[in-house]
Amino acid sequence: MQFAPGTHVLLDVHSARHLDDADRLEAVLRAAADSIGATVITAHFHSFGTGSGVTGVVLLRESHISVHTWPETGYAALDLFVCGDMDVEPAIALLIDALRPAAHDVRRMARGQSNQVAQPS
Repeated sequence: MQFAPGTHVLLDVHSARHLDDADRLEAVLRAAADSIGATVITAHFHSFGTGSGVTGVVLLRESHISVHTWPETGYAALDLFVCGDMDVEPAIALLIDALRPAAHDVRRMARGQSNQVAQPS
């Protein structure tokens, strides 16, 4: 039996919208969690001031979604990790649609798949 704790998605968005709006970003990340049936435990977002970046995380029963933004360059780094075999595609589509980037890059990784090393006891 292969150990497969979940899927990890790295989403980079360029020339995106709403990157200095902590409240909107929290709503978007919560909606992304809802879109895949994930359970939100809590969320914490911090704005570095008007026109400045935001960092935030939505803690899920299934893991997390986080964002770090640089509105001065239009760039944001988003991270989505879910346990098990949840379909993350609806969340990715929602994030891209909400932030409306001019360009984006999505990297998906199955966690726990390489070098199945036995854990120490």
